[in-house]
Amino acid sequence: MDDEIKTKLLQYEEEEEEEGDLKQRIWIESKKIWRVAFPSVISRVCAFGTIVVTQSFIGHISDIDLAGYALVQTLSVRFVNGILLGMSSATETLCGQAFGAGHDHMMGIYLQRSWIVDLITLTVLLPVFIFATQIFRLVGEEEALAKSGGYISLWFIPFIYNYVFSLTIQMYLQAQLKNMIIAWLSTLQFAIHIPLSMLFVYKLNMGVAGAMISLSMSSWVLVIGEFIYIFGGWCPNSWKGFTVAAFKDLLPVVKLSISSGVMVCLELWYNAVLVLLAGYMADAEVAISAFSICLNVNVWEFMISLGFLGAACVRVANELGRGNAKAVKFSIKVLLGTSLTIGMFFFILCLVFGKKLAYVFTDDDRVADTVSDLSLLLSFSVLLNSIYPVLSGVAVGAGLQATVAIVNLVCFYLIGVPFGAMLGYLTSLEVKGIWIGMICGVLTQTITLLYLNWKTDWDLQVTRASERLNRFYLKTNDDADHVTNEL
Repeated sequence: MDDEIKTKLLQYEEEEEEEGDLKQRIWIESKKIWRVAFPSVISRVCAFGTIVVTQSFIGHISDIDLAGYALVQTLSVRFVNGILLGMSSATETLCGQAFGAGHDHMMGIYLQRSWIVDLITLTVLLPVFIFATQIFRLVGEEEALAKSGGYISLWFIPFIYNYVFSLTIQMYLQAQLKNMIIAWLSTLQFAIHIPLSMLFVYKLNMGVAGAMISLSMSSWVLVIGEFIYIFGGWCPNSWKGFTVAAFKDLLPVVKLSISSGVMVCLELWYNAVLVLLAGYMADAEVAISAFSICLNVNVWEFMISLGFLGAACVRVANELGRGNAKAVKFSIKVLLGTSLTIGMFFFILCLVFGKKLAYVFTDDDRVADTVSDLSLLLSFSVLLNSIYPVLSGVAVGAGLQATVAIVNLVCFYLIGVPFGAMLGYLTSLEVKGIWIGMICGVLTQTITLLYLNWKTDWDLQVTRASERLNRFYLKTNDDADHVTNEL
């Protein structure tokens, strides 16, 4: 009897110890996640906030320019940003795994390779902005809307070039847990942007041009600050100066970048296609404006989710680089739990405030009423935002972008878009029907990614990460490969 009591006491003590150990592990993992996610959330919210603030200023200048800006920002800018963000996520994969494996000096080389690839890519894509009016006419937009969009599109060109550096540098810094500087710089960018916009739009009375000039100026403040931080010696282990090694092994990087680009583009373009569908409805100006306002609120909350996407990528990549498959699986569970809790909070917030959101962007009651009708669907979109970006981040960290690209193609474009078009045009739901289709696509994608994540062999991914790092690795003392000019 005594032995039985001792055994039960021993089991109870072990269970208590495991529970305490689990709490400690969750706390430690949460600190690692927030160390990446919090600065990333701040930087992304502020960066997107500058775009939304500009939209707000333009919305109070002219309704047609608001619709034109919404068209360019949602279609052209998101199109190009999707490609650059996706191709830059290859930097996130490689830098994260290199940091985990202790190959710090390779991170600077990966960063320079991403600059080369992204600069060439963006220059090739410039006709999207130069010939925007013709493109909008071609897809059937109204003449006034096409002209306004084409004019605003040209002002976006100096702005979009900041993406080449800001996106890649953020991924480079957060992979080595140094992205708090990005949060400070992004806050400065946002703080500067508001008075700059007031100066150019109201004081100098420059209208739309003034709003776009302030957007470009504030965006480059961030990039200049990033350059000062890197070149000034705050990344001594990962930045060894410019090197000709950046031009080597570009083809494998391009291949990984393309699969990354396709994965992210299919996500970001999804909303853009639905906005395009809204543009063909009877009252296109109201439909596009209302849909764009809801999408901007959705995307602004999505910036928080992207912070967790970045955290998921860094944590998964770091642990794969270290060869710890068990830590990868535990990190994914903590990430999903944390992100879902935040998603529930914003879900309730969107339900409560509904119609009031619209008046931040417009004075038009018709647009506000349409936004109010979409508020319930917006709330569900916000909730789903807390799940699938984390799973996408896991895929980026593991280098599984090609698989997720196929999932996105099927769920978004073979399910979501056709279903949304059918409900929008064949029923009385109109814009609401398009949004329901969008939610169906996202829900299908989320369920699929959850299943794929559950079935993934993480020990196999550890082996593949090791093989990838060894293939790209360059010795630090190889003078032939590193002709470096220290800055």
